[in-house]
Amino acid sequence: MERFEGLIAAHFSPFDEKGLVNKSIIKPYVDHLVDNGVVGVFVNGSNGEGPNLTINERMEVAELFQEAAGDRIKTIIHVGHSSIAEARTLAVHAQEIGADAIASVAAFYFKPTSVSMLTDCMAEIASATPELPFFYYHIPSLTGVGMDMIQFLELGRERIPNLQGIKYTAPTLWEYQSCLEYAGDDFDVLYGTDEMLLSALVVGAKGAIGSTFNFAAPLYQKVIQDFRLGNLEEARMLQARLVEMVRILLAFPAIPAQKAVMKMLGFDLGPCRLPLAHSLSESDYTTLKNRLEAIHFFEELKAVAVL
Repeated sequence: MERFEGLIAAHFSPFDEKGLVNKSIIKPYVDHLVDNGVVGVFVNGSNGEGPNLTINERMEVAELFQEAAGDRIKTIIHVGHSSIAEARTLAVHAQEIGADAIASVAAFYFKPTSVSMLTDCMAEIASATPELPFFYYHIPSLTGVGMDMIQFLELGRERIPNLQGIKYTAPTLWEYQSCLEYAGDDFDVLYGTDEMLLSALVVGAKGAIGSTFNFAAPLYQKVIQDFRLGNLEEARMLQARLVEMVRILLAFPAIPAQKAVMKMLGFDLGPCRLPLAHSLSESDYTTLKNRLEAIHFFEELKAVAVL
């Protein structure tokens, strides 16, 4: 099994002022991700506003990111939907355009009520593309589905032949560690809480998927490098500064704030769609920039990027 190791950026979907997909910026956006050392892009997930896109738009965005990625970085395309039939359609499309893997959240309207039912739902989606690696996207804060992931891996081993692993987006590090111990070399368990990356590395993480990797990947790469070299105090101090960055972002609507940071770096990805906040006000944009400058975020990012 080919492993997914390193940093994978969960992209933001770019829209123009009319709310339509901005095709022109995706190629330079992916070039930026490649230049910053990420190994993959997670397409149409939470930060990509996948649930806010139509099926046709999700296919269009997937095609654009797949084309831009080429063979430079891997693509994991999120196909989750409240309709399993629609999720299967998106899975087939992802395979047709050359995705490296697919992923799916649990249905978030009529929810599975047991680990066995969750596994059956994921098996139904994964079976649409039996040769394509499949990740379960565990994000209980958004889906409301929080179940024992060890049990899921146990049942998934039997019922989902192409199960690659889990995108684990939750702060329950003890369960994440248990998943890693159970998975061994059989599954990838990718961590998805950026502000806890160092802690995840300590318990054995090899790969991570995150939104702030879009603009702060060089700093996270330095955390990983320091950790691997045994420079634990340096890694701890840098992770603490990244936590402070996240704390600043969380004072604002999360996805609009992160899109604002991308704009500060030269990538105007446009507004978000309802029911998310449209974008930051001019006042909030300035406040966010000032707070990031006060912790020397942009200076540190520039310094690390040229190392």
